[in-house]
Amino acid sequence: MEQINVKIKQEKGRIDKVLSDVLKNHSRSQIQQWLKDQNIIVNGEVTRSNYKVKEHDEISINVPEPEELNVIAEDIPIEIVYEDDDVLVVNKPQGMVVHPSAGHQHGTLVNALLYHIKDLSSINGIIRPGIVHRIDKDTSGLLMVAKNDKAHVALAEQLKDKTSLRKYIALVHGEIAHDKGEINAPIGRSKNDRKMQAVIEGGKPAVTHFEVLERFDGYTLVQLQLETGRTHQIRVHMKYIGFPVAGDPLYGPRKTLKGNGQFLHAEVLGFKHPTTGQMMVFEAPLPDLFEKTLDQLRNNN
Repeated sequence: MEQINVKIKQEKGRIDKVLSDVLKNHSRSQIQQWLKDQNIIVNGEVTRSNYKVKEHDEISINVPEPEELNVIAEDIPIEIVYEDDDVLVVNKPQGMVVHPSAGHQHGTLVNALLYHIKDLSSINGIIRPGIVHRIDKDTSGLLMVAKNDKAHVALAEQLKDKTSLRKYIALVHGEIAHDKGEINAPIGRSKNDRKMQAVIEGGKPAVTHFEVLERFDGYTLVQLQLETGRTHQIRVHMKYIGFPVAGDPLYGPRKTLKGNGQFLHAEVLGFKHPTTGQMMVFEAPLPDLFEKTLDQLRNNN
């Protein structure tokens, strides 16, 4: 087991934030897990996650050995849009879960990645190797994946600092009158249904920008840009302003367009390359079913 020693000089704040700033190759979520597992000692004593560091504090971190991956690699076709030694960009199909969980042990993007990609970052453990961010099972589109821990930290920092680019296309119920808008409403777990998120007082800040692309009879096609990345953010925000995503089984109306889930697609993904610093932007076309549905709406108009 590796040990990392840190002496606080003049840093201030919560220990997880301070250590994530000092230890550039380790994410804040990883440090929070070490705190939870009591692997971080301050001045000879196990500390809590909300501890605020003080000048001259001596911190020892017992870094556990990486767990051997035991998620099964599966020969599942995936569309790799881009790949190099640090990152890859994948166009995830609708219906595919990103990583294994209690209800989805097989057929996930991670199962496929383990088969096709030799190296993936270990920061998120054995269940989510390489996964920097997620999109919902029935949302299609672009995801960035890290092939090593250094790249993972760099990409995660861009998400945290809101410097990455994420644009989505959604077909929503109703005809939005404004051509552009911003939804700034905090999101947290719903008090009525633990499986759902909702706009609630005291939730985490969440900001979504939208622009109308096309209007139909009873529906609107919009492009949305995420400023934050909360769970189900677009789906929750669009329901909140009265224009739920079509086909959404959780946040939309029962009477909706036929499909395989919500008509939501991660169309554009941009980030600075973790090694070269070059801005890279990728775009994925709408799935066939999405395009056919739009054609039908145009014909109905």
